[in-house]
Amino acid sequence: MKSIVSSLVFFSALALFLFGSCKPSETHFLKDEKYREQVHLQFEKRKELAAGRSQELFSVFDKPDLTIEQREALEFLYAYMPLSDLADYDGDYFLGQVDAAFAARDYFDWGKTIPEDIFRHFVLVYRVNNENLDTARQVFFGELKDRVKGMTMEQAVLEVNHWCHEKVTYRGTDGRTSSPLALARTSWGRCGEESTFTTVALRAVGIPARQCYTPRWAHTDDNHAWVEAWVDGKWHYIGACEPEPELDVAWFTAPGKRAMMVHTNVFGAYNGPEEKNEETELYSVINLLGNYTTTREVKVKVVDESGKSVEGATVRYNVYNYAEFYPITTATTDAAGATSVLSGMGDVFVWVNKGDNYGYGKSATKDSEITIKLDQKAGKVFEETFVMEAPAEQPIKELSAEKIAENAKRLAHEDSIRNAYMGTFIAEDAARKFAAENNLNADEAWNYLSKSQGNWDEMKAFMLKEKANPYLFDFLAALREKDLRDTPADYLLDHLTNGEKLGVKEGTPKNMYASTIFSPRIALELIRPWRAFAQEQIPADWVAIAQANPVEIVNYVRDNIKISETENYYKCPISPRGSHELKIADKRSRDILFVALCRTMGIPSRLESSTSRPQYFENNQWKDVSFEAEAPVLPKASVVFTNYKDNIVKPAYSTHYTLAHFENGNFVTLNFGGDKTLKELPGKVTVDVGYYRLMIGSRANDGSVTVNTQYFAIEENETKSLEIKLPQVEGRIQVQGIVDPNTIISLTDGNKKTLKELMNGKGLILCFADPDKEPTKHILQDLPVVQTPLEEWGGGILFAIPNDKLSKAFDASVFKGLPKQSQWSVDDNRALLNAVAGALQIEFSNNFPLTVYLNSNGGILFSSQGYRIGIGENILKTIREEQSTK
Repeated sequence: MKSIVSSLVFFSALALFLFGSCKPSETHFLKDEKYREQVHLQFEKRKELAAGRSQELFSVFDKPDLTIEQREALEFLYAYMPLSDLADYDGDYFLGQVDAAFAARDYFDWGKTIPEDIFRHFVLVYRVNNENLDTARQVFFGELKDRVKGMTMEQAVLEVNHWCHEKVTYRGTDGRTSSPLALARTSWGRCGEESTFTTVALRAVGIPARQCYTPRWAHTDDNHAWVEAWVDGKWHYIGACEPEPELDVAWFTAPGKRAMMVHTNVFGAYNGPEEKNEETELYSVINLLGNYTTTREVKVKVVDESGKSVEGATVRYNVYNYAEFYPITTATTDAAGATSVLSGMGDVFVWVNKGDNYGYGKSATKDSEITIKLDQKAGKVFEETFVMEAPAEQPIKELSAEKIAENAKRLAHEDSIRNAYMGTFIAEDAARKFAAENNLNADEAWNYLSKSQGNWDEMKAFMLKEKANPYLFDFLAALREKDLRDTPADYLLDHLTNGEKLGVKEGTPKNMYASTIFSPRIALELIRPWRAFAQEQIPADWVAIAQANPVEIVNYVRDNIKISETENYYKCPISPRGSHELKIADKRSRDILFVALCRTMGIPSRLESSTSRPQYFENNQWKDVSFEAEAPVLPKASVVFTNYKDNIVKPAYSTHYTLAHFENGNFVTLNFGGDKTLKELPGKVTVDVGYYRLMIGSRANDGSVTVNTQYFAIEENETKSLEIKLPQVEGRIQVQGIVDPNTIISLTDGNKKTLKELMNGKGLILCFADPDKEPTKHILQDLPVVQTPLEEWGGGILFAIPNDKLSKAFDASVFKGLPKQSQWSVDDNRALLNAVAGALQIEFSNNFPLTVYLNSNGGILFSSQGYRIGIGENILKTIREEQSTK
């Protein structure tokens, strides 16, 4: 009876807090009582979970002037935020985000029209992806509020995107997502960063926005991310930092119609109408594919060897991309052994496992349902070849020439604004003068100051304070270029200045100090100043113990850090300090903490590049670490990859082939993409013993892929030789490599366009020219011979001259008879040339011209370098073959 009374008292108090504690003049932010109660109960769970940082996170609720709206909005954020945010930020930061969201809502007329649930999930929420959090919302509001005040929502979305283009343009970079303010300092980033930036900008002015992405394309390699904005009751898409004159217009409209999946992550308990591919108590992943293209239901039935339905099996829906099967979504079978998902009009490779038992099959567009039998087990040796069909191209809406021209003028003006800002970055003469004044190597100083872009003043301050440190430039070499662009000087000083404070493990080679002890760069986490903090926490007598036996650090981390693989759902790595304080982390963040602790105590350590496994260096070798006592360290073997003599192109790892290791019922691709030993074949790598799958693919011009898979085991100390023989593409033209069609080109007429725009929806002949040399002059004579058919074809023709090959006397007008669509550009620092050479896997120096033909997906269907007669006819033949196979 006493427990019942206590429960009644608790729930009465809870009800009073939730439903009756408002002052008469205050209103609830969460107006639905059941939802409000759901949020509060989840908030209490997170409060208990984050007890290790209680003061930093929850003291904000003790502010005497906190309104009920602020309190409920804060509770909503805390209830569902991922571990990274609980670990690395404080209550005042989150209150600032709440206040900024409310300020935008109250300032703009459209704020009154946005439904509570849309505002809650797509305006209030501060996080977009796995970016570092900052105060961009407040900064962006200050810059944009007067610019878009008085506009309609549609006008405001378009105008905000123009503002974003003034700040940021596209350039490829690594997978870590810079914060919006860091991106503004740099002025460029990849699509994931551009879309994060634009989403934050729209939310800053109170417009609901969400980042959308295709996990992987099926018709070409890579993926893409963009933005949807909610305008007057409907979601519309835009290209992030890529303004168009209308909503629902972008360069990726055509690829979007060939997508197999489009996702967005939704923070919190969400009750929207979209299909949920994943739903937990913290977040949902919703499927937006139907907004872009025709969909089909991919139904899967899973049975055991006797034909009985299997409940609880993991079903991965895969597409072929970068020479591996990549899951576009994952599901679990119900009691009838069934599951389904809405996907696009191409083939899906379905992989199913329960434990180590697995089965697989291909779902084609015509299939209403496929049945997968779990009758496969690791160890079987076999080989098979099949074709993965991609969705077909579809027509798209075209804008009027007038709108395109008007928009181009705005884009050029915005480019000039951004370029003027980038012109404030440190110049080479200033960098060399600084180096001379401080006795620094001038070439090294200019190298790192130029790469630091808008962060050059911080990098200069760091060099100034560490100018006498013999490890200065080795330390900087161990960082990634993005680190140079967004890391404050004080953060770097924390690591290099304190690098040897606790000593270095005896026997460590000097050339390993900078990269494996002093360096804060471990995985793709944001660099933070954790070293001095860690040194303060470590007992003095423990350093010698750990250096003598690093397993003591393994035991400490295993015993003190609880693992959750679901609660850090944005996959933003937790800082070492955050993991230590919160005492809970995902496995990746735990591994980062281990490496950080080792380096703090002078023990060389790293995450091994191919497997991401934590390691420490001892007795002149790297030793694997396992935090699971039942998971022994596997013995090693070797694999030698060799090149088949008749391959059409030199195979590249992660482009034409990959190797995957069987783990827990699924094949996990090994990350040898950056391994220098595979730059030329034969190439040798070290692997664990076990069961493997070699995958080799040849992509055709229509986006389909012919895939060869080989399954086999590797024994201890074995050297396994694997020949990379590219499969034949029957009845189609084989793709030799892929160039990003979103690459921006500066034309000699002053305009900027993407390769995609130059293609005119057809393709692009791209010639890298040295116009003063005879071989280039031959192609400039060959193309006029086929001028008429190339003009009738209507695709793009671009001559790109590397700036080191451009003379002051160059005049494109002297080259007569070229097809009318021919255009010229200057390739600064050979950026585009290097991208094409990289796609072809060739070492290119000065064997001009290099000529390629790109299809509309960026696939290289033809390539030629150096002296060659009749190249115009050869290109035209390729174009006609491509057209005949469509």
